[in-house]
Amino acid sequence: MQKKLPTIKEIARRLNVSASTVSRALHNHPSIGLRTKMQVQALAKELNYERNETAIFFQKGKTFTIGVVLPRFSEEFFSVAISGIEDFASNNKYHVLIGQSYDDMEREKQIVTTMKNSRIDGLIVSLAKNTSSFEHFENLRNYNIPVVFFDCIPDLPDQNSVSCNLQHGTMAGVDFLAAKGHKRIALINGPDQLQASAQREMAYLAGLKKNNIKQDTALMVRTDLSKESTYAAMEQLLQVKNPPTAIVAFNDYVALEAMQYARSRKLRINKDICFVSFAHLSVCNYLDNPPLASVEQFPYEQGYRAMELLYNIITDTENKHKPTQIVLESKLVPWGI
Repeated sequence: MQKKLPTIKEIARRLNVSASTVSRALHNHPSIGLRTKMQVQALAKELNYERNETAIFFQKGKTFTIGVVLPRFSEEFFSVAISGIEDFASNNKYHVLIGQSYDDMEREKQIVTTMKNSRIDGLIVSLAKNTSSFEHFENLRNYNIPVVFFDCIPDLPDQNSVSCNLQHGTMAGVDFLAAKGHKRIALINGPDQLQASAQREMAYLAGLKKNNIKQDTALMVRTDLSKESTYAAMEQLLQVKNPPTAIVAFNDYVALEAMQYARSRKLRINKDICFVSFAHLSVCNYLDNPPLASVEQFPYEQGYRAMELLYNIITDTENKHKPTQIVLESKLVPWGI
C-alpha cells in the first residue's frame, strides 16, 4: 500500500494548533512566534512534508510554470537563450517546460496546445521558419495565457517581443566587406515569412547603396535553412556570369554549409570567396577558416529579457501592462582575420 503523504492538517493535529498557524509557520510569517515556528518546521522535516503544488495552484490561480517553444535545442543560439530564460525563471521560483518545433508549424501548434492544457502561466516562443498563421497563439488570450516572442517574431500588432535589430549589423557587414575591396557581394537570405529575412534584405540593399555598389538581383538568393537548399543557393550564385567574391549569409549555420559547398568547388575560403554571417557561434573559434565576421545577436540577453517581460506581465495584478517590444542592437564581430 502506498504511504499517505503528510499534510498541514496532520502537523496541526499533532501539535494541537490550527492549520493556518502551521501554514504561516512554514512560510516564516512574522505573526508566528519563534518557538511555534521551530516546532512546526521540525515536525514537517521529520515527516518529510512537501508543499502540495496542486493546492497552491487552486489557491493562487497559478502553476508557477511557463512554456518555451523553440525550433531546435541543438542550435547553440537557442541553448544559450534557454540559459537566460531559466536563470531569470529560477531566481523568481518559476519552472520551465521546453518543447522543440523542429521548424514545423503543425508541431508548434501541438506543443502550444499541450502546454495550454498543462495550465502554464505564460509562453515564450521563437517561431518556426514556416509559421504563417498565428491563431494558436492568439487563442491563448481566451485562457489568460500571455505570450512573449523572441528572436524569430511575427509581424503582429500589440505583440510582446524581444528581438535584435539586424539592420545595423547587416549594414556593418556590407561595409566590412566593401572596405576589403569586394564589389560583388551576394546575400543568402532566409525564408520569406521571417521578419528577420526582410530586415536583412533591406539593410543589405542599403549597404550596397551606401558603398556605391551596383545592385544585382542575381546575387540575391534564398535558403529554407536546410543543407540542401543552401547548397542549391550556392550553386545558383556560382553559376552567375560574374560570381560573387563575398557573401552575407543568413546565419553561421548557413555560412558553414555554404563554405562546405564552396570547398567542394575547389574555392579557397577567405581567398577566393569570403563570408559574413549572423549569430557569432562559438564553434567558429575552432575553424581554420571561419567567416570573416559574424553579427552578435545576444541570445542570452534575449532569453533573459523575454522571461523578465513575461514575468512582469504575469505578476501585473492591476492589468496596467501595455504591449512591449524590446529591441537590442546587434554588433558585427570580426573573427580576428
